[in-house]
Amino acid sequence: MKTADWTDDIQKAKDAHIDGFALNIAPTDTYTDSSLRAAYDAANALGGFSLFLSFDYLSQGVWDPSAVIRTINTYKNEASQYKYNNKPFVSTFEGVKNTGDWANIKSQTGCYFVPSWTSLGSSTVASNPDVDGAFAWDAWPVGANDKDDSNDKEWKSALGAKSYMMAVSPWFYTNIPNWGKNWLWRGDDLWYDRWQQVIEVQPEFVEILTWNDYGETHYIGPIRAGGVPDGSQHYVSGMDHDHWRTLLPFYIDAYKSGNATMPTIDAEKLVFWYRLNPSGAGSNGGTTGNNPAQGQSVVDPAQASQDKIFLSVLVKSPADVTVQIGSNAPTSLKATTAGVNHFSVPFNGQTGSSVSFAFSRNGQQVISAKGNGITNNCGDNGLVNWNAWVGGSS
Repeated sequence: MKTADWTDDIQKAKDAHIDGFALNIAPTDTYTDSSLRAAYDAANALGGFSLFLSFDYLSQGVWDPSAVIRTINTYKNEASQYKYNNKPFVSTFEGVKNTGDWANIKSQTGCYFVPSWTSLGSSTVASNPDVDGAFAWDAWPVGANDKDDSNDKEWKSALGAKSYMMAVSPWFYTNIPNWGKNWLWRGDDLWYDRWQQVIEVQPEFVEILTWNDYGETHYIGPIRAGGVPDGSQHYVSGMDHDHWRTLLPFYIDAYKSGNATMPTIDAEKLVFWYRLNPSGAGSNGGTTGNNPAQGQSVVDPAQASQDKIFLSVLVKSPADVTVQIGSNAPTSLKATTAGVNHFSVPFNGQTGSSVSFAFSRNGQQVISAKGNGITNNCGDNGLVNWNAWVGGSS
């Protein structure tokens, strides 16, 4: 990514009330230093936005400790470097076989260290004297279930006075054969549910997974073609997720207030997401519900990812909501309270060239929007696209 791309991404994130980016970096990518330089230059120039380094120990092997030290020290005094207790904030993705490196790394860099060593478990990580906190990479439910916050509460309790960083994600589907990846976890209501859990649990930090991981479909940033992995274009192209950012200012402001006050609702809004193919429209492509490589029991992807439309409505006062697939009979719903009201509407075998959404109050329409159609046409490859299409009101 060039500086202009970073500038655009950072401004979009700021508009969504996101405070900063975690920069996930692997040890062998030749473009890492130039990308980091562009990111810090853009954030420094815009101001009011922070960056921190997250060292990926899984995708390309382990980091040499000297390279970690050099990279932290190169950027730790940048104006946009996020600091906590006046220390440069640093995280990881895994690295559980290299936990012993961090005593020296911390002594050489003075960093505030919040790794994602989720596979070690909360008590093991919490008892490690070299960590200042922990990030649990636990954003998705297992099987045909919804996500709860029991693991987050366990991590937060185990960490005690140390920091807990909670993961929030809207979706997960990946099918990249050359990487040996082809599974999904339930998204569905997750983007709404998880923010309600954040507001309740009140972790010290929240990390959204992710801004731009297109291959795993949990991106909330704009699609940049150069970042889409080979083999994933067929399920990413045309599947914008930008509207998942629409309600973030409301959620983030509620979290930061400790849910003590209702965030200001400047404008009423609709956000909706769903798959464009019913689960039985074509081949499932060998996609499994759950990841057997992690020891999870395989379930039918159609059970994990439901044939439903999901919508969240931000209203100032109660309103009537309608959802209509094509020319089929509309479904009527009721937003009963000020704030975000969330719903799901089953496909029930219906298809159509578009999906219409509206809400009205006292018989007068307030907002309407249209989404892409739901179709049994799975394209040339005949595969069900398990990615979400996301839309909303302007």
